[in-house]
Amino acid sequence: MADRRDVPTIGDVPTIRDVPTIRPFVAFTRCLRRAGLSVPVDSVVHYVRAIDAIGVERDPVYWAGRTVLVRRQEDVGTYDRVFETFWSGGSLRPHPPSSSPDRSPDGRDDEQSRSERGDDEPLRRLALVSYSDVDQLRTKDFAACTPAELEEIFRLLRTRTVRATQRSRRMRRSKRDHGRHDANATMSHALRSGGEIVHLMHRESTWRRRRVVLLCDVSGSMEPYARALLRFLHIAVVGQGRVEAFAVGTRLTRLTRQLSSRDPDAALSQAIERVLDWSGGTRLGEGIGTFNDRYGMPGLARGAIVVVLSDGLDRGDPAHLAEEMARLKRAAHQTIWVNPLKASSGYEPLARGMAAALPHVDRFVEGHSAASLEALVSLIAECE
Repeated sequence: MADRRDVPTIGDVPTIRDVPTIRPFVAFTRCLRRAGLSVPVDSVVHYVRAIDAIGVERDPVYWAGRTVLVRRQEDVGTYDRVFETFWSGGSLRPHPPSSSPDRSPDGRDDEQSRSERGDDEPLRRLALVSYSDVDQLRTKDFAACTPAELEEIFRLLRTRTVRATQRSRRMRRSKRDHGRHDANATMSHALRSGGEIVHLMHRESTWRRRRVVLLCDVSGSMEPYARALLRFLHIAVVGQGRVEAFAVGTRLTRLTRQLSSRDPDAALSQAIERVLDWSGGTRLGEGIGTFNDRYGMPGLARGAIVVVLSDGLDRGDPAHLAEEMARLKRAAHQTIWVNPLKASSGYEPLARGMAAALPHVDRFVEGHSAASLEALVSLIAECE
């Protein structure tokens, strides 16, 4: 069996949500030990907790390891060499003494002997993804991804939070001496210095979360992207923002409750079960009209950022879609249309539905890959 002396247990690392994902980072610490670095178990635990908090982008992972795992300045060069070799897909071949605890009785590396026995095959299949592979997955079209690649993509995206902010009417004392002049606070402060005004006090607006509404097209033309985008909706709903999720096909279906489950598989199954028109026709005008009448105009869309995820291939009346999008734009703070086909070479929004909706859209962006969804999250956060 694999040597588990250096592997943090679930009790040691209570914040880790996906144990297979941490295994390559634990294996990385073993390589550091074999290269001569002193890496105690508590440092491994802190490292894994840091990875869980910051995600698996290359630069944050490098600096988290260098901060937690390197204790001497002279070890920085060795750390850099091991990091580049391990995460670039190469193989580290150190030569530790035969008494090394990571060697098997026959003198071979314990990692090597376990690999020959096949014990690490599930580990490599589940988690050991090099950074070059991660970069390729981030830009790969969802329609071309295998189920395993989609799982890895959304494991990377799970640290993203779909969140927008807006200024609140509530005021607080400013610590930076700007904003509105606060006469009452200024006089109260002056009484402490014998009635002489020596400092002007100010108040500034606080910030609160702005609602985000996601309308996802689940029609037949969106079949290559619908499941991936539904996973994105799940990540958005279970985050810490104010997010509402809907599916639009021939009818409108609210999915916020179904996507609130922390288990992505259970959430996706419940959402698909609730959507009766999955992979059917498209009536975007009727669906958005239903949203406007039942949810949007009564308050859900007012001041919100409304995101429509659709290819714009609508079978309904384009004039009706244009009318409903105009209503939605008047109520919402920002309207964003995310089209997976926009990334295609030579694409132009000539489809009747897309052409009708486009004049009433504030931002028209891509939505075919993990990188495009990351850009969407950033765009939403910038919409103050």
